Amino acid sequence: MGSKNKDTTKKTSIGGQALIEGIMMKGVSKGAMAVRLPDGSIDVEDWDIKPKKWYNKCPVIRGSINFVQQLREGYSCLMKSADKSGMMDDDSEEEQSKFEKWLDDKFGDKLTGAIMAIAMVIGIALAVFLFLLLPSYIFTGIESLLPTEPMNALSGLLPGLPEGSYVMVKSVDISGWRTVFEGVMKIVIFVAYMWVTSLTKDMHRMYRYHGAEHKTIACYEAGDELTVENVRKYTRFHPRCGTSFLILVVIVSVFLYSVLPWSSTGLRVVFKLLLLPVVMGISYELLKWCGRSDNIATRIIRQPGIWVQHLTVFEPDDSMIEVAIAAVTPVLPEKPEDGKW
Repeated sequence: MGSKNKDTTKKTSIGGQALIEGIMMKGVSKGAMAVRLPDGSIDVEDWDIKPKKWYNKCPVIRGSINFVQQLREGYSCLMKSADKSGMMDDDSEEEQSKFEKWLDDKFGDKLTGAIMAIAMVIGIALAVFLFLLLPSYIFTGIESLLPTEPMNALSGLLPGLPEGSYVMVKSVDISGWRTVFEGVMKIVIFVAYMWVTSLTKDMHRMYRYHGAEHKTIACYEAGDELTVENVRKYTRFHPRCGTSFLILVVIVSVFLYSVLPWSSTGLRVVFKLLLLPVVMGISYELLKWCGRSDNIATRIIRQPGIWVQHLTVFEPDDSMIEVAIAAVTPVLPEKPEDGKW
């Protein structure tokens, strides 16, 4: 990776997201998306970003709020990129049913917005199921399969039972390993999901655009001119990647949920849901710290995210880098210090 001295290196708050044949970038006051059109040209769309509210700046609280807002905006840009890139061209008007035409004429963009909202809710629900519910219920299921043995109910040790009676207890007690098991399960599910998606042709290509996004931001942070030749030499890994944020959420949840004393699986799930904004808030602050500091502590914290990025960030070609440069150029602040991370 190219490097600059500390005087020219700048940690920027500019970030982005890979799209279908394109990239979305967000700066301090401007956002932009660039998409490679079917004719080979690059379409660039930019917009003004509204000033941040107090809850977008408040430590810990801002983590979950910013994530949901980014998720919503990112999904909207993803749908736009699918349309602009030509992916949706197969759904020609002749192939639409009468009902589909009626819906399109009657509701138009409102229907698209509703579908986007429903899809986002379904996606969040699926994530909650995979990372909060499934590990807990798998562990409970394993516990139920363990053999039991009778234990003599000694007087005073088991109140409510007469001395000499027997109760069935687990021959092996694994309850103390619940937090470790659930944590390992979350990481396995997350890594497996990333690996499977990287095997598909379309997602693999999107992950290459992800690499173009990272390399372009790294080039800008190093103070180099944004050219294809300059961007090409920088690393495709970045400590502020969304993938790093997600793996931090998983890791932080392992530690935070370990203090839950509840033996009831249902109760643990309820408290996990209640604590989820706190987990995301802590993870967000750690990500910001890792993005602006480079020391032994931040290197250790961000390393798991860098490892997982090997599954979600791939080397781009020059045409993808061109799109990334086109996306980031409109959002660059006039004064670099205005975009300081």
